[in-house]
Amino acid sequence: MKRSRSSLYFAAFVALFASADALAIDTSGSAALTSDYVWRGSTQSQGDAAVQAGFRVAGDSGVYAAVSGSSVEFAPETHASSELDFIVGWNGKLADDWALDANLLHYRYPATTVDLNWTELNATLTWKDNYWLALGWSPEALGTRQDGLYTQVGVRVPLSPRLRVETAAAWYQLQDAVGGGYAHGQLSAIWAVAAPVELRLSGHFTDQHARERFGGQAAGTRWEAAVQASF
Repeated sequence: MKRSRSSLYFAAFVALFASADALAIDTSGSAALTSDYVWRGSTQSQGDAAVQAGFRVAGDSGVYAAVSGSSVEFAPETHASSELDFIVGWNGKLADDWALDANLLHYRYPATTVDLNWTELNATLTWKDNYWLALGWSPEALGTRQDGLYTQVGVRVPLSPRLRVETAAAWYQLQDAVGGGYAHGQLSAIWAVAAPVELRLSGHFTDQHARERFGGQAAGTRWEAAVQASF
């Protein structure tokens, strides 16, 4: 059942992007090295460094497609060593101060011994480029057959043309989780060293429910330093 749902989602990806007005296409990409790949409050690399890269194409209608990848390290029995994310969506202005990004995201883990792949619907509403509300829903959250709803609110505070602070708070409602889900927060300082390079220092904080679900070595309080270049 989970594989058939993912196949339907992929068909929707292709139909959405194929219908875009792609006569004028913009391309962009990024590459990063991080001291710890932290996703929604828990490490995806067992606290080790991770290498990441991404590429995106966008049509002038606002429709876009993207692929990104990262090294990962899960439980040894899964043999997971890499993650690939495939995204198709639309991004555009709803009004002068409001913008929306809606997308379908498929997480894929090549060469694993178990089926960890899953798909999620996401939407992010942004106000004045600096405030956002993000939602992510999946009927197969974290590669299970359980529903998951992720909700995040955040704010970006420019301190200077080259320095900004970002903070966010989130709740991940998981059908099969202890206590129904877990909370986490994030605080980041980002310094634009020189175009196109940025340095990022982030603190990640989760509650007891996350530690019970993922283990104290994966959740809790974690610090992450990263360098990223965009092109």
